[in-house]
Amino acid sequence: MCGIVGLFLKDKALEPQLGALLTDMLITMTDRGPDSAGIAIYGGDANDGEAKLTVQSDNADADLQTLAADLGTAIDAKVSMTRNDSHAVLSLPAEKANAARAAVRELRPGMRVMSDGDTIEIYKEVGLPKDVAARFDISSMAGTHGIGHTRMATESAVTTEGAHPFSTGADQCLVHNGSLSNHNSLRRKLQREGVRIESMNDTEVGAAYLTWKMREGASLGEALESSLNDLDGFFTFVVGTKDGFGVVRDPIACKPAVMAETDQYVAFGSEYRALVNLPGIEDAKVWEPEPATVYFWNH
Repeated sequence: MCGIVGLFLKDKALEPQLGALLTDMLITMTDRGPDSAGIAIYGGDANDGEAKLTVQSDNADADLQTLAADLGTAIDAKVSMTRNDSHAVLSLPAEKANAARAAVRELRPGMRVMSDGDTIEIYKEVGLPKDVAARFDISSMAGTHGIGHTRMATESAVTTEGAHPFSTGADQCLVHNGSLSNHNSLRRKLQREGVRIESMNDTEVGAAYLTWKMREGASLGEALESSLNDLDGFFTFVVGTKDGFGVVRDPIACKPAVMAETDQYVAFGSEYRALVNLPGIEDAKVWEPEPATVYFWNH
């Protein structure tokens, strides 16, 4: 089951509305997966020379209280923090990002790193999309593009860790509707290649595969093309990178999907009803993405 939405803005005038538009789209998909939800927002760039690390804790009051200071000491750098409910965005020198990920694990063993990069922030939790979005005030967030997911857990427990989106590389994330059949063997291969995978969710393996292909020099479009040969099962992927947005369906394409494009945006929804409140939708080009066909856009 599960519901996916995505929005890639071409018109800068819409950027202040990104969070509100995505929230409305995701709430519309609630009945496709009501157990957990998440949204990735590609917002403003970090300050020059800095990166953003988004973290989450089930025990946020304790874990976040002195995190910025403790992390700054551990990596010998200035760290600032903006808390948002159970999540926080840490700003730190870009060259310290990998060290900071490792230090967070040491300092706060129960804390999860949601994402890292120049622009991406990921917020996800157990609960209905409307409740998750309200917790983090997603509607107030601005940005250039974003993707969201509401989950019907079929292969793992209902947990924050199992919720989408998954991020396995800087400014990269993925949401997925479907099921991969070769994810266990692929997980072992990717881990040997040094790609980070932190859950047992098959979707994170899909995300890690794309990270690996792009690390090896492939563009997002080329990585998505390769996935059609290397990933077994049925899947619809919507992927975000720092300046890109991509969609691909497996050759059978049994999972529902619809896209719309205008001069202002490109939008994706598991069903057309997710798109009906977008501005100018009545004049949009609307189509069902073809099986085994890669679609991607870049700023």
